[in-house]
Amino acid sequence: MPDSDRQIVVDTSPLLALCAATGDFSVLRQVYATAIVPYEVGEEVLHGGPSRFALAEFQADQWLEKLAFPTTVASFLRSAVDIGEAAVIQVALDRGIQRVVIDDRNGRRVARSCGLSVTGSLGILVKAKAAGYPLSVREATARMRVRGIWLADNVAAEAIRLAGE
Repeated sequence: MPDSDRQIVVDTSPLLALCAATGDFSVLRQVYATAIVPYEVGEEVLHGGPSRFALAEFQADQWLEKLAFPTTVASFLRSAVDIGEAAVIQVALDRGIQRVVIDDRNGRRVARSCGLSVTGSLGILVKAKAAGYPLSVREATARMRVRGIWLADNVAAEAIRLAGE
């Protein structure tokens, strides 16, 4: 059951990683009441790469709050991170949302410097499992790697340990 007062704004990489890990985005519903996807992130998913991975799942998902219009992003964010991460941070700041989901190290650093709390795809998996979502973090990380999602070995090992596996 999601925590009703919990909202997050999600970047492209975590969306792709979570889809690779679980086959869809339902794991987000286990932990959060609302997951907002900025327009720019949606565009990255819709136009991403030759494989178009996670496109069908993204288009079919009715729970994600997909913003329909581009975000007006502060110039310092545009110069510090890519447009998806910049939009995630800007939307969180504009809406007073405290937590963002960003996997990129630089994006996480910039989000924290803006006063935001940050989690990543592995943090979502660990939290969802603790809340009763039926998954193996070890198997999820293996599926992520098969889909080409890069994970630092020590970070994946720590997530598996935190999940009690």
